[in-house]
Amino acid sequence: MPVECSISGGVAEIVLNDPAKLNALDEAAISGLSGALDAAEAAGVRALLLRGEGRAFCAGRDISAVDPATDDAHGYLHGVVTPLLRRLAAFPAPTFAAAHGACLGVGLGLLIATDVVYVADTAKIGSPFANLGATLDSGGHALFVERLGAHRTLDLIYTAELMSGTEAVAAGLFSRVVPEAELLAFTRERVTRVSTGATNAFLASKALVARLRDERIGLWDSLADENAAQGELCASDDYREGFAAFQEKRRPVFTGAAPTPAR
Repeated sequence: MPVECSISGGVAEIVLNDPAKLNALDEAAISGLSGALDAAEAAGVRALLLRGEGRAFCAGRDISAVDPATDDAHGYLHGVVTPLLRRLAAFPAPTFAAAHGACLGVGLGLLIATDVVYVADTAKIGSPFANLGATLDSGGHALFVERLGAHRTLDLIYTAELMSGTEAVAAGLFSRVVPEAELLAFTRERVTRVSTGATNAFLASKALVARLRDERIGLWDSLADENAAQGELCASDDYREGFAAFQEKRRPVFTGAAPTPAR
């Protein structure tokens, strides 16, 4: 199963479990993740842990079988991804993520939507989309501009260079960095502790922080802008070339031609 959920002692642990694909998510996996959140909420858990199995937390969208000639990027992001991120952000209990390896695209969005994120020192965070003819999505612009500033954000986007977990935490992107070998045990201990804490007080703080955050950086407005931009980009030759090169395991050759307007 690409997504697994176990519930015990008031804690839900949701595992992205498709290590051969670095836990990249297709629509079925996203549906499974949404279902796991539903099951955790129905069980009345008091804390939730999200993690990935294998060498990565989540490498983003699974594009291995996507046909860029017919891809509806806006529909996918707006209709599938954004509802999941909203669902996770609004989950009625404290949420934690233990992130290692690739944390990209939708994977980065999952971290943005989680309350507390502990990352391995070896985590890889950034925007690889320059190699796909696409743009950063899933809330990445809002997070990066707020924490890194416009110049560093565009540097990461233009170059597709990735930050380590150590660099990301030093820049204020996430909660704290932990050696990869200790990450899961460290996070589980914190999650268990919080699950026996002042849940209602935690939820009050969560709501207050959400309100402050949304008003300050306009996360959902930014997501809508990203979704629209991706929808336009998927009509471009470079978008199709980027996907084809990825699927054929070769270096993309981009022309920079403008997308063809939808008729």
